[in-house]
Amino acid sequence: MSLPQERTYTIEDIYNLPEGTRAELIDGQIYMMAPPKRIHQRISGWLHATIYNHINSHDGNCEVYSAPFAVFLYGDDTTYVEPDISVICDKDKLNDDGCKGAPDWIIEIISPSTASYDYIRKLNLYQLAGVREYWIVNPQSQTVYVYYFEKESFKTSSYAFQDKIKVNIYDDLVIDFSHMEM
Repeated sequence: MSLPQERTYTIEDIYNLPEGTRAELIDGQIYMMAPPKRIHQRISGWLHATIYNHINSHDGNCEVYSAPFAVFLYGDDTTYVEPDISVICDKDKLNDDGCKGAPDWIIEIISPSTASYDYIRKLNLYQLAGVREYWIVNPQSQTVYVYYFEKESFKTSSYAFQDKIKVNIYDDLVIDFSHMEM
């Protein structure tokens, strides 16, 4: 007697979900996502505006996108994520479907239900895919964890919401979380 085999899902399965269903596809497995809370959206909007304004005011080469935005991490149809914020500096990765390949900088804003997913699974996934910088923003503990993968061994730092955080992929961008109104 053979054991039942797990089904490997593709992007077509994601596209066939009912309208408005939020899900990600990692290594051929679907992970359902709950709708974000208001605080999540407030932080996401503030971060997006801060990053966008910096890029725009410095005639920057990168583009910033907020979820839902399709990121095909390996450019295939078995790993599809929707980071809360994606910053892409290589415009050749962008097309009408989203981003084909790893963004330069990803920010995830966690909720209690996604904590281990963001701290463990996505941390490893993003590092292996070639993301240069990954931030995990935790509204409950009011902390920000910064992972910088540019060097052979990655650098990790943690901050509080009242801190100023230097963005590693930019020479001149510091995000002052004390200016964020919650």
